[in-house]
Amino acid sequence: MARSDWRKLDESDVRVRPGKGTRPRSKRRPAHADAAPAMVTAVDRGRWTCAVEADPGRAVTAMRARELGRTPVVVGDRVGLVGDVSGKPDTLARIVRVEERTSLLRRTADDTDPYERVVVANAEQLLIVTSLADPPPRTGFIDRCLAACYTGGLEPVLCLTKADLADPGELLASYADLDVPAVVTRYDEEPEGLREQLQGRVSALVGHSGVGKSTLVNRIVPDARLATGEVSAVGKGRHTSVSAIALPLPDGGWVIDTPGVRSFGLAHVTADDIVMSFPEFAEAAEECPSGCGHLGPPDDPDCALDEVVEDGQARPGRLASLRRLLASRAGLEQP
Repeated sequence: MARSDWRKLDESDVRVRPGKGTRPRSKRRPAHADAAPAMVTAVDRGRWTCAVEADPGRAVTAMRARELGRTPVVVGDRVGLVGDVSGKPDTLARIVRVEERTSLLRRTADDTDPYERVVVANAEQLLIVTSLADPPPRTGFIDRCLAACYTGGLEPVLCLTKADLADPGELLASYADLDVPAVVTRYDEEPEGLREQLQGRVSALVGHSGVGKSTLVNRIVPDARLATGEVSAVGKGRHTSVSAIALPLPDGGWVIDTPGVRSFGLAHVTADDIVMSFPEFAEAAEECPSGCGHLGPPDDPDCALDEVVEDGQARPGRLASLRRLLASRAGLEQP
């Protein structure tokens, strides 16, 4: 065009390509109706190992789809996968959906930490692994794990190890009123009772370092080859599991081994959360004054839970056990 012809142009002759920031974008997202169902079995640096249709023989490595943002995906989650789900080397699928969870094991670093950590999702039961000696049992830790179970929808099970070194009777008696099932194991015997408890279910194991979690898993899942360590002379032990991992059981079911922990914070759990897990006290708790910790006199002199026992609607041992859990949550006992 000749230079003089520029004078004849108007706005209708100007063509402007819109920038990326001004292009209209659809808010519709694909439904991914054909996504393959899978279970997350391990997490490692932004990559998730998933068992397609919960089949341990169909392991797939996946990444989290962009549309999920920072949605947490943890071991035990039921997810939807798209892309290459063949599991062949150098292939990568995408996690596009996280199904609603049926249970959730959470903890915080301590009772003042505002950030809760999701440990395991969708486990049916939590085995609280405690050694009877070397290191000695810590009832405060057990109580905190029980509180996490009751508020997270998991069935608690006491798993007492090293019964060849100490008698489990006293510890079992202290939890009798909570009606918590228990499994006792010895180093010199095969853990048949534990195998029966785990068979056909998704189970998580939690416990202090050195109590024998990884050793138990190695015995019930021979191919696990998990690292085990010797307990130190001061009884603290070494961290022998570094991240949660789900392992298939020979006779069906999954066992999720979690890292050894030194504390189990309950900053995300309230006193009412725990009381609601005890049906016989739940209704009476609604009559308590606002802010009642349900600990009874002298801390909570107007707590209504005592009336439930006085009326014969609950055993005194149940209330004592409940208040022991509440005291542990409140930090009145050493975990």
